[in-house]
Amino acid sequence: MERFDIKKCKCNMKALDMLIYGLLLAGALNWGLVGLFDFNPVAAIFGEISAITRLLYVLVGFAAIYDIVNIKSIWKRWGVHYKEPAHV
Repeated sequence: MERFDIKKCKCNMKALDMLIYGLLLAGALNWGLVGLFDFNPVAAIFGEISAITRLLYVLVGFAAIYDIVNIKSIWKRWGVHYKEPAHV
């Protein structure tokens, strides 16, 4: 039986984090183009209401939910430290 390797697990989770970040970035850019120029690149490439278009929108939605639910563990995994803003 193979031993559990926490470093390998962290590496896999970081890869998932990067995939999620890529989906969120693509979704944000898509909505930015829709808002600014009334141009939807996903629909232009894959069709207005195709199965692939719907799948991409669902994946971006799941990516957002994953990021919201796991934000603290993602920060911990990447060594990000949140500090309270200074009071003026």
